Amino acid sequence: MNKIEKTNEEWKQELTPEQYRVLRESGTEAPFTGEYTSLDKDGTYRCAACGNQLFASDNKFESGCGWPSFDDVANSEAIETRPDTSHGMQREEVICARCGGHLGHVFPDGPKDTTELRYCINSVALDFKPKNQS
Repeated sequence: MNKIEKTNEEWKQELTPEQYRVLRESGTEAPFTGEYTSLDKDGTYRCAACGNQLFASDNKFESGCGWPSFDDVANSEAIETRPDTSHGMQREEVICARCGGHLGHVFPDGPKDTTELRYCINSVALDFKPKNQS
């Protein structure tokens, strides 16, 4: 995968202020406010910063956590995880493998009948492409 590297100024010019805060500064949008939290359409979810295909709608599920939740990634090389001990918690941060953008976190409390993982992802970090446009 070709990595994308840009300066902070370049990212600020390309992203909205909220996208920059989440993707480049590891922020979090407020729960239940994201555009894709309740979206139930067929398609793919891509990184809002670089277009990297991250998740398929087939892997989206309603977790009740307030953010879009997925039980698996579209491609194992699409994301990277790393330990995150901010805010006094121990979590696994999910980042886009292509541009390094912060997407959210992954937790081991997902559906028992699939991966048992819950990728809890900020809507503002995603760009949804309907199936006929993917």
